[in-house]
Amino acid sequence: MPVLIAALGAQMLRLAGEQADGTILWMTGPATVRDHVVPAITAAAAAAGRPAPRIVCILPVCVTSDPEKARERAARIFAVYGELPSYRAMLDREGAAGPGDVAIVGDEDAVAARISTLSAAGVTDFVAGEYGRGEDATRTRAFLRSLLPGERAV
Repeated sequence: MPVLIAALGAQMLRLAGEQADGTILWMTGPATVRDHVVPAITAAAAAAGRPAPRIVCILPVCVTSDPEKARERAARIFAVYGELPSYRAMLDREGAAGPGDVAIVGDEDAVAARISTLSAAGVTDFVAGEYGRGEDATRTRAFLRSLLPGERAV
């Protein structure tokens, strides 16, 4: 069974690379994954003679025709993460004012593109933190189901 450690800062990423099979991220955008997380954890794993680590990224997701409203909602729902030091540091690295800026929102094509950007940045596993309501929730779930193997390639 893989062991993953929630790690954002340099020391925890080093520990995760040396001792675990990877890390789990929250409120961490693609630039931060690419420029901070992947280099730190990968170097630590290599130095310890371990295989390339898994990078599991969780971000809020809403498939919608009103991205501005969805970002505002994400900003409200997840506001506390903009205040907590470890998450604030990741948002700052990303150049994000708050959680609404790292939420993945838009139509199906926009959301698929953002998820692909995460993959290109080094994310090995993506977890959608679905937060839509009403039609947006239905649309988001349908889209996410379409991403399952054999359904639709992103």
